[in-house]
Amino acid sequence: MSVVALGESLGLLVASRIGRLELVPTMDLGFGGAESNVAIGLARLGVPTTWMGRLGDDALGRLIERQLRAEGVGVATTLDPAAPTALMLKERPAAGASSVVYYRAGSAGSRLAPEHLDLAAIGEARILHVTGITAALGEAPRAALDAAIDAAHAAGALVSFDVNHRSRLWSHAVAAPEYRAIAARADVVFAGEDEAELLTGEREPEAQARALVALGAAQAVVKLGADGALGLVDGELVRQAAFPVHAVDTVGAGDAFVAGYLAELLEGAPLAERLRTAAACGAVACTAPGDWEAAPDRAAIARLLGGGDPVQR
Repeated sequence: MSVVALGESLGLLVASRIGRLELVPTMDLGFGGAESNVAIGLARLGVPTTWMGRLGDDALGRLIERQLRAEGVGVATTLDPAAPTALMLKERPAAGASSVVYYRAGSAGSRLAPEHLDLAAIGEARILHVTGITAALGEAPRAALDAAIDAAHAAGALVSFDVNHRSRLWSHAVAAPEYRAIAARADVVFAGEDEAELLTGEREPEAQARALVALGAAQAVVKLGADGALGLVDGELVRQAAFPVHAVDTVGAGDAFVAGYLAELLEGAPLAERLRTAAACGAVACTAPGDWEAAPDRAAIARLLGGGDPVQR
């Protein structure tokens, strides 16, 4: 495997129509999770990828494992017979808006521990991808994250870290020093503008990128949403504008962005090309609902960059 993505995947129930959740008669069943979103995005770009985590020995766990395999993602998971797979409910209170409620306390993912890791798979990867969500789930998942990073370093693999702050899991004050500690052990750090400010105290994106590198990362990427992104590698600073699209659902766009960047990094592409592909992936991911369903393949990226006829005949 070129990439191992370590983290939590959750079952997902999405309201079938706009309105208050208690008034919506039906919901659609699927799954999501930042790290598995990245894994699917990488697989669609032709990168051999494994998702690693812990699932409940239940229907949701089987759904997640089956769908990941269907997307061409390898699965290195252990099943917890005593804890359920976590669940999130997504409502659409108004057009263009969404709200997510999580049911993850005591879940299998929150019980991930170092002994559940496939260290051999991590040792064979070129990149280990992790997020701050795993650290936020508790002491055991935090220890598993550290053990995975240790294994990656021992094998000479790169460590990719996307902050992915979740305020419902922990406060800014508690999270910030943990994020900084992980960033100091990472080779590539991704952060939204607000997340970068949380880690560095800086408000300007260029200053944020330089401060992230000062923490210890060789590569810093600040995701700026509609304003694109900024990357800093070996003193080279590159800005990338966002691609204009009709956004239907922005959930998962940041994960698709990370997948695009890592895919080009593995190809040895220069920073500007990494950011261009990443921005294209993030843009395409916004054009349809779902956490990962619209993550693009190479053909979809080419259509966006080429600006050709969107109708395929």
